[in-house]
Amino acid sequence: MATKKIPAKTLAKAPAKKVAQKAIPKKSDAGIPLSVVIRRRIEAQKARFHANDNISKFIQPGELEGLVDEVAEKMQAVLESLVIDTESDHNTKNTSQRVAKMFVKEVFNGRYVEQPTLTKFPNVSRLNELMIIGPITVRSACSHHLCPIMGRIWIGVLPSKESALIGLSKYSRLTEWVMCRPQIQEEAVVELADMLEKKIKPIGVAIVMDADHFCMQWRGVKDRDSKMVNSVMRGAFLKDSNLRREFLSLLDKR
Repeated sequence: MATKKIPAKTLAKAPAKKVAQKAIPKKSDAGIPLSVVIRRRIEAQKARFHANDNISKFIQPGELEGLVDEVAEKMQAVLESLVIDTESDHNTKNTSQRVAKMFVKEVFNGRYVEQPTLTKFPNVSRLNELMIIGPITVRSACSHHLCPIMGRIWIGVLPSKESALIGLSKYSRLTEWVMCRPQIQEEAVVELADMLEKKIKPIGVAIVMDADHFCMQWRGVKDRDSKMVNSVMRGAFLKDSNLRREFLSLLDKR
């Protein structure tokens, strides 16, 4: 039986099947370290990228994995410069990858991911009494030596009748997001206070942070009993000494 020929024009009009493709890096970025690509995006916007800044808006989906790989490669060079045999030493064989993942996805993660989403609730009951949240466990790092900062934070909020209310867990999530960056404690608590003021617009915000600094305990003077305590008072907490005294006295009982 003769096979019927299909005209070439008809074949050309036949719709092509869609084939799912994986994301392919831009050709212009080939061979350029990912950190340089991200840095160029930031500099093009004349934005700041200090150790305690969040740069998530300059990072595209899927790039964090590439950043981990790049950091791991450079961390391997650090280990080699420290004259550590990572080939025959089973304990350090994959240390560079582990450290890179820890920096990018855990201890410095607040630099690379967007701010946690907040569900706000209207202040239907018109609450205007002091609320204290804490102690919230803090894990951060000193930007001078990249040594751990471990401590606790208490947050005091005096809402107005028009203030937005957020769930208790959101205070912990926001605190972790701010703290998971290399920084100094004095600046970290100010940034947290600024953010809470902007988000919930209370009459007053108070923050107290009590932390151990391993750059004091692990190196340098090696004083294991040294701590740092600092506070930020805004609005009513700054103006009303009785409110400030009430907040601080309630912390002493916890």
